[in-house]
Amino acid sequence: MSPARRAAVLGSPIGHSLSPVLHRAAYAELGLTDWQYDRFEVDEARLPGFIEGLDDSWAGLSLTMPLKRAVIPLLDGITDTAASVEAVNTVVLSPDGRRTGDNTDIPGMIAALRERGVEQVETAAVLGAGATASSALAALSRICTGPVTAYVRSEIRAREMRGWAERLGVRIRTAEWSAAPEALEAPLVIATTPAGATDALARAVPDRPGTLFDVLYEPWPTALAAAWSGRGGAVVGGLDLLVHQAVLQVEQMTGRAPAPLAAMRAAGEQALVAR
Repeated sequence: MSPARRAAVLGSPIGHSLSPVLHRAAYAELGLTDWQYDRFEVDEARLPGFIEGLDDSWAGLSLTMPLKRAVIPLLDGITDTAASVEAVNTVVLSPDGRRTGDNTDIPGMIAALRERGVEQVETAAVLGAGATASSALAALSRICTGPVTAYVRSEIRAREMRGWAERLGVRIRTAEWSAAPEALEAPLVIATTPAGATDALARAVPDRPGTLFDVLYEPWPTALAAAWSGRGGAVVGGLDLLVHQAVLQVEQMTGRAPAPLAAMRAAGEQALVAR
């Protein structure tokens, strides 16, 4: 009989995380009855000790804020994808003890868009300039053939986005947040802002909107997403991103592919309804 295997999501705060629901659904569908997936409240100060305390039953970790950059010095290596945005959301623990960091948010974004028929765009707009926005730029570096406009609230944020764009090879223009209504004319709009930040834009949705990717999943739908779909536009939500990046994590940690996307999404939808 094979030994029990473990994985978990770490972060602070962590109580809201849907990762246990998604990963456990995958294990059940794959028949991995000896696998368990938990959540742990871990901040930057506690992270080194937590990782050093892992034994060989551990297969992997999912990381959320504020650990995506703090973990990098604790690893033996990271993938090019993770290095491109200096952020790791996945750690795969090999039987030989090697710790490898990856970022599944970026290919998860691409997969979520592809699922809705968006494989390439000529231009795009990004709302916001946080950590998720840098992942959005990395995704756009692979699917956007023309310039990207980022709408931000400060010159500091604008400089940060220009820096990420230069690093990722993305042609970028930055604009003030007050001009954000014009963003909604782009064929692809990626909203990376906190809850409520885009609510005022709902009344500016054009008559024929393109595709909106709103990375929030709670509350859902956002006012912008509801207005967008009401005008007939395609909407990709935060749960889509969460599921697609989790699919890649499950495949890397378990070595089983494909991971059960439909079962994982259904479990996530059920968990959100129950909240």
